[in-house]
Amino acid sequence: MNKTMMIGVAVLALAGGGVTLALNNSGADRPVVADAAQAQTTFAIENMTCAMCPITVKTAMEGVTGVSAVEVDFDAKTARASYDPKRTNAAAIAAASTNAGYPAQAI
Repeated sequence: MNKTMMIGVAVLALAGGGVTLALNNSGADRPVVADAAQAQTTFAIENMTCAMCPITVKTAMEGVTGVSAVEVDFDAKTARASYDPKRTNAAAIAAASTNAGYPAQAI
């Protein structure tokens, strides 16, 4: 066989072996990792007067390390943050909103 043909056969053989390995690796032998417990806090938000305000509040709160999600309700003037309590706390999240111009207080 020529050199190109041998390389092609070798690549196919290796690829086939990799597919077999992937198909046989069900994950049963891997340790189970528990999800970190998430805390949620609702905040009363001041100064929200326009459609851009909730975006600013959400961006500020999501910028805090440990915050995984923020939902802002413009009509109710509230925000609900989900976060890892081992990495942050409600006071730090409120401070981020306050520093962005929207004073926040946990309720």
